[in-house]
Amino acid sequence: MPNTSGHRHNALLGKPVADEILASVRGGVEKLSQEGWPTKLVSITIGDVPAINLYVRNQARGAERAGILFEQRTLPEQVSAVEMLGIVQALNTDPRVTGIIIQRPVPKHLNIKELQSAIHPLKDVEGMHPASIGNIVYRDTALAPCTAAASVELLKRTGLKLEGLNAVVIGHSEIVGKPIAFLLLAEGATVTVCHHMTRNLAIHSRAADAVFIAVGKPRFITANMIKPGAAVIDIGINQIEDGGRMLTVGDVDYDPCAEVAGWITPVPGGVGPVTVSILMRNALTAARTQAEHYAREFGSTKGIVGIAPVA
Repeated sequence: MPNTSGHRHNALLGKPVADEILASVRGGVEKLSQEGWPTKLVSITIGDVPAINLYVRNQARGAERAGILFEQRTLPEQVSAVEMLGIVQALNTDPRVTGIIIQRPVPKHLNIKELQSAIHPLKDVEGMHPASIGNIVYRDTALAPCTAAASVELLKRTGLKLEGLNAVVIGHSEIVGKPIAFLLLAEGATVTVCHHMTRNLAIHSRAADAVFIAVGKPRFITANMIKPGAAVIDIGINQIEDGGRMLTVGDVDYDPCAEVAGWITPVPGGVGPVTVSILMRNALTAARTQAEHYAREFGSTKGIVGIAPVA
């Protein structure tokens, strides 16, 4: 059967995985809603940043498909840190809100880590709270950072046995590279983390059964840096000009690497769609945890919407 998708047969496409996850989440959301606990996300955008709008649209679309309520709030760029912390605290104690998203980037006068830390851990659907990141070290991956979890989810879809797998993560950011490493360790993989200071990077990447790349450099990884048959998970999203038109490309030189790799994620169409579906899965997990918290405290969640599950 000919491949008419525009991708190679070894392409790890995100859409089928995302569709499966969203369908599963929708069932859970409907059940929870019937028990009197609707799932609702509030997205906060600060200032007018065109690049954020696409992410918010994708999140809103994903929420709709999962049956999750989605409220978008746009605040002026001049909003102060004190005001922002007050808004977050109000959302923390609002029983109608089960998840909070702060869109990045935020204006320079605001500290994103401070804002993320202000979100109650039970409502941290992005998995960015220090508690959520720390939980991964203890193999509690229930609310892992979405992009990192999506990347590992795609690796699982290859059918490769993660126990003992030799994995290399290129990029060591707090919200992608490091969490990927901890998620892989939780699965029993052997993990090497590389970054811009790593000497002889290709020696590490060529030895790996799976390579994760998140460095923000267009087509940085070339075919001679990949072990034949390896899984290549490309997390980079870069805009480049090619013949007078703008292209979206990853951190991997896709076509040559696809000749060598056993599996490879395209950009766009790979990690991105799965990231949104993981966000919705986290939203369900957060709402379910809050419902359980309330049930422990008050004996039932049936028909209760007016009392905050967390304070």
